[in-house]
Amino acid sequence: MISWINGELVDLWQTNQKFFALINCQGLGYEIQILESLFLKLKTKQISNKKITLWLKHIKKEDSDLLFGFTSKDQKNFFIEILSIRGVGSQIGMAILNKYSISEVINAIKTQNKKLICSVPGIGQKMSDRLILELKNKFKSEIKYEDNKGKDEFEIMDAKTNKMIEELQLTLQSLNYKNKEIKTILPIIIREIDLLAKNNNNVSFENLLKLAMNYIDKDSSNIAR
Repeated sequence: MISWINGELVDLWQTNQKFFALINCQGLGYEIQILESLFLKLKTKQISNKKITLWLKHIKKEDSDLLFGFTSKDQKNFFIEILSIRGVGSQIGMAILNKYSISEVINAIKTQNKKLICSVPGIGQKMSDRLILELKNKFKSEIKYEDNKGKDEFEIMDAKTNKMIEELQLTLQSLNYKNKEIKTILPIIIREIDLLAKNNNNVSFENLLKLAMNYIDKDSSNIAR
């Protein structure tokens, strides 16, 4: 069983709505289907030719072996839970995570937002009902946590910003930054987003990523001294 991989990015390509990365790990090339958000980030100059770590789900079929890669263990586990639902295949699972973050899906389950679930390509009304019913039972603890979240926890009300912050964390993790480092600079990044929004400036993910990496690298240099 392959749980994760750490290697050098060799190539990226897209086939219809599927996104792939070829990773060299100790001389072997692994063809892995990844999420669109990661695919787009890996195409940027700042991230290409870097070593990355992906959590893998291996699906063995009669005529093929498929690998699906994720930047966090939570994404991988969420994908596995989706696949356990009757009638839901790997491409539906990837489509859900391509369109929405985990927190957005869990919130849709909590509020029974069928319209949001049905907006995912390949999901109709019946599958939407089944997803909400079964995932609600699977993610009871997460939904309870969201309901009882303490006031001192930072909460972003704007869904677009919330997703951007989540993707920023996942990207930094894929670049092998430590969780402690990432959590330290998030309040700075959030304040930067608020400042840009107040001045009616566009918030670019690439600029936020550069800013986050600069802050982390700067802090690491200060500690080294």
